[in-house]
Amino acid sequence: MLQISPDRIQPVPAPPPGRQRRAFWLRQLHAWHWVSAGLCLIGMLLFAGTGITLNHAAGIESNPRRTTREAVLPPALLTRVTAPEDGKGALPDPVGAWIRDAVGADTRGVAAEWSDGEAYVPLPRPGGDAWLSLDTRTGEITYERTDRGWVSYLNDLHKGRNTGSAWRWFIDLFAAACVIFSVTGLFLLQLHARRRRATWPVVGAGLAIPLLLALLFIH
Repeated sequence: MLQISPDRIQPVPAPPPGRQRRAFWLRQLHAWHWVSAGLCLIGMLLFAGTGITLNHAAGIESNPRRTTREAVLPPALLTRVTAPEDGKGALPDPVGAWIRDAVGADTRGVAAEWSDGEAYVPLPRPGGDAWLSLDTRTGEITYERTDRGWVSYLNDLHKGRNTGSAWRWFIDLFAAACVIFSVTGLFLLQLHARRRRATWPVVGAGLAIPLLLALLFIH
């Protein structure tokens, strides 16, 4: 049986400090890059797809659907409807709850525009529009909702139009994740650029093409 003497075993030399540093940053950059890529994936597909639909919005046909509902506010609740002094203010909560059950319009927290004999509540929404009118003398309610379809809905999500604070927060966090994804990708390109000669020409083209288009064709 072959025996190896302990004094003949050679210790494995430690890698140079520069290589250790490079390996550390590679691990860190890969970790941040794939995590941010996972967080951005669906959002980037959404924003890229709606970028195309927005760019060709004039050629995409839309058939808005309009729905109108009417009701009459009970006299007991009508007495609670009073115009604020500054002409701006939401409908009373009991009135808003009754309207929501009667016609499906959610007026909670929405400032109405008060005029002589009318309270007008704008209810804009992504992918459409809506409004509600309340006659403060007779209690007659008219609610109209317009739906422009899924393409318009997704386009409005892209623009953050009438989407509320939760969606605006999502856009901010998504944008931060995209910045992390792009910056870590740039550093990974830098670390691998020695073995990939086309790295910086491709990155330069990604900068030069939109810059030239903006300078030459946008006036």
